[in-house]
Amino acid sequence: MNKIVNIIKPTGMTSHDVVSAVRRILNTKKVGHTGTLDPDASGVLPICIGKATKVSELILNKDKGYICELTLGITTDTYDSSGEIIEMVDNVDFTKEEIENAFDTQRGHIDQLPPIYSALKVNGKRMCDLVRSGRADEINLKTRPVNIKELDILSIKENKIMFYVKCSKGTYVRSICFDIGKELGCGGHMSFLLRTSSGKFDLDNGITIEELEEYKNNNTLDKYLYDIDYVLSNFKHIVIHPNAEKYYINGGIIDERRFLEKTFDKNDEFVRVYNEQKEFIGVGKLSKKDNTISVKSDKLFIV
Repeated sequence: MNKIVNIIKPTGMTSHDVVSAVRRILNTKKVGHTGTLDPDASGVLPICIGKATKVSELILNKDKGYICELTLGITTDTYDSSGEIIEMVDNVDFTKEEIENAFDTQRGHIDQLPPIYSALKVNGKRMCDLVRSGRADEINLKTRPVNIKELDILSIKENKIMFYVKCSKGTYVRSICFDIGKELGCGGHMSFLLRTSSGKFDLDNGITIEELEEYKNNNTLDKYLYDIDYVLSNFKHIVIHPNAEKYYINGGIIDERRFLEKTFDKNDEFVRVYNEQKEFIGVGKLSKKDNTISVKSDKLFIV
């Protein structure tokens, strides 16, 4: 099986737990997720099966959407509700304008400081593991550029703010909460997180682990499984001539004279490659030399 299934992860499970459950239910070894969700978080977690694991990084690079709750006045060492409280402030009475101004500091292209309790690695070790083993002095936190494309306040009730965020790869929503609390001068932490989308996958086309097992047992799972090229629709495509297919699969470079169809333009770097029967072969990398465009396999999904 070389497919992708969109699992709605419940709270209390790690992303690795979900991978293990899918591996058991589908009785297959090659399974991988497309971006860690913390145990306290829930929502969209696309799972790649078989050769589809080759595109997990491409899904990981897609924008993601979240609904989050920010609790003002309580700061934790992990920036979320799983951590130790390190500061509490009673005065959290702010106007809507003051809150909006604080949110404005997190919109667009920003340099974000990740939480020290995170899976980012320092010299091959996860930062959270270094901290828990008393080696925090080995960590030199550095900001990372991220893009907060949408940040909309949904509701404000006492010290609780619900908001929606759409952001680029590598964004820590926990850090958004921490930085807004810091901007307001009262501190804050992420008290709820639901991932609503990851690239083309969202809550509407997802299923639970229990549903995965049910659909597998009653042979209705196929309609919840997505082909590998489903997540690559942002790439243009080419169809290659039958006499070029074997050569291409074996690592050969073929030029556009042996393309039956093409939809790319001169600025495209990668394309989806299909054979004459419109079977998906893989992702090809384009190159241009002497006004001739050629393609070489970058990721192969058919042998």
